[in-house]
This record gives sequence, C-alpha cells and structure tokens, in this order.
Amino acid sequence: MSGSDTDHTDAVTPHGWPVALRGVTESVVTTLGPNDRWNVAALGLHAPDGPDDPVTARTYGRTRTWRNFAERGGGVVQFTADPRTFVDAALTVREADDPVLPTADAWVEVTAEEVGSEVEGDTAIRTWALDPVESAVVSERVPTVNRGFGAVVDATVAASRLDVPGFDTAELLDRLRYFADVVERCGGPAEREAFARIDEATGWREQAEARAGEE
Repeated sequence: MSGSDTDHTDAVTPHGWPVALRGVTESVVTTLGPNDRWNVAALGLHAPDGPDDPVTARTYGRTRTWRNFAERGGGVVQFTADPRTFVDAALTVREADDPVLPTADAWVEVTAEEVGSEVEGDTAIRTWALDPVESAVVSERVPTVNRGFGAVVDATVAASRLDVPGFDTAELLDRLRYFADVVERCGGPAEREAFARIDEATGWREQAEARAGEE
C-alpha cells in the first residue's frame, strides 16, 4: 500500500500538540489543586478546524478540573491506552504527586482560558481554549482496535450519568449491561480489570438487579 493511501485523514495535528486529534478525543488531565497535589480527571478534547485554531474542552458543573483551570490557569493533558487509567479518572477521586502519569504515552502542558459558558438545566457548562506550553511523546505504539477498550470508555460516560437529573437511569443501566458483555467477550485482562473498577465505583449491577426485581 502506498503512503498516499494511508495519509488521508480528517485528523488535525494542532501546533504544539504531540498527537493528531479528530472529533472528540478522550484524554486524561491532571490539574494542580489547593493541596498542591494533581487531580486526575477525564477530559474530552474537541479537535480544531485547522492547526492554527485552539483545541477546546468543556467542564460540566463545579468540578475539580473547573476549579483548578480557573485558579491555576491550566494543567497537563495526557494520552493513554490503559483503560484502568480512564476509569479511575472518570469515576473516582484520584490525586497524584506528579503531573505526568506513569501510563501516559504522550503529554502536553496547556494553559486554559475560558472562552464560553452556558447553562443546561442546573449545570453550568464552560468551554476552555487549551494552548500548548510544552509536550513530549513518551512511547510510540502501532495502533490496534479492541472493542473492549472502546466499551470501557463508553461505559465510564454512562456510569458517570447514573442518577443525574435529566438522564434515564434505566437506559443507562441497559447500556452498561451491553458494555459489560462486550468487555467480557472482546476485552483482555486490562479491560476486564477496568470494568471491575466501574462496578466497584458505581454499584451499577446492584441497581440493575434491584430494578429488575421491581418489574
């Protein structure tokens, strides 16, 4: 296959960023809290239209990431293929001594400037422009596709919305059942361990069983 056959992509590599982005790229961000420790959270990165445009991200409500962006003016965005890191970032309160996590394949220190704000229901949604300061690629790997990994990432989104007003809990539990089945059939040990952490962090299986018993 010629190089020209593999170069066509809708991804954009913004200036100063270590990776190409497309659509909404899932990442993990560390931000420095008032206790001088680094809070770890999930962060969706919205790809810019062109390499000269800023990457943006949104925070929902009064989260630690929102507070630390506002008070510290930035953080360290990192990219990882470890599903356990995603689960811990999305569903637990995790803090680290160092801004770059051991599982990061690449990272970029960014400044964060609020460029937009809206309210959806009772939730304030803020949009941040992220500008790179310094970046590094720690590990390069040949990309592979594993449905189990994708199911873990999608499951963290569903699990984070359980019992949140405006979302249908029954529908979310159905999604989690489906994602659990995908992980069991297609995932490896890391994906299965990651999903077990979702179970532990949310107790969604107990909720599902309780609802089934009421029907």
